[in-house]
Amino acid sequence: MSKIAEAFQNKKAFITYLMAGDPNLEKSAENILAAQEAGADLIEIGIPFSDPIAEGPVVENASVRALSSGVRLNHVFDMVASLKGKITVPLVFMTYLNPVFVYGYERFFKKCSEIGISGIIIPDLPFEEQQEVKVVAKKYGIQIITLIAPTSKERIKKIAENAEGFIYLVSSMGVTGVRSEITTDIPAIINQIREVINIPVAVGFGINKPGQVKEYAKIADGVIVGSGIVRLVEKYGEEARDPIFQYVQEMQAELR
Repeated sequence: MSKIAEAFQNKKAFITYLMAGDPNLEKSAENILAAQEAGADLIEIGIPFSDPIAEGPVVENASVRALSSGVRLNHVFDMVASLKGKITVPLVFMTYLNPVFVYGYERFFKKCSEIGISGIIIPDLPFEEQQEVKVVAKKYGIQIITLIAPTSKERIKKIAENAEGFIYLVSSMGVTGVRSEITTDIPAIINQIREVINIPVAVGFGINKPGQVKEYAKIADGVIVGSGIVRLVEKYGEEARDPIFQYVQEMQAELR
């Protein structure tokens, strides 16, 4: 069983997202550990990128802050490596294809394996072109996490059949960010997925309140919270550790 699969075993998974290097690399490491301590079952780590097309203003601004302070991919690798021996939950990178391609697939995934990364989410990697990345990632034990969106429609089953790790179900049209209301028929999409594959499905994009966590945990295998946490880093800067711990603990409690 993969480490990602273990995160969903016999429970609903609470998944958090933090941008590497925001507000700085040292505090990023502290915040990741705080999320784990508060009950996160899996942690996504964003790699700063200049053109994060799937991100709303909150995460985009976090990426800009990290890049402006000089954070680059090798720095992110070093920060994650510093967590070895302290992290027990699976870590998943969220990035875009350009940094992975430029760094080199072989070199990138070898490094991921060395520092303890279990999977990667690449929002701008087309389903039809996944294989060239998957073949290298698989060599190093890294799972490519598939996204399914409300616009996937007739492609949902085809995408799901080839999924690994877990499926990241995008709750709403548009980019990441907090939302007061989500109107997508999530149960219908999950039912389509279940028809072709038995793999955990986690809902993300817009979830930021305990009530939303409770609602979507009833129908999905996991819930992903990102912008709500990143906003705390934006607000509290280097003092965000405790607010993050309290927020994650409060949200995660809704799953139990």
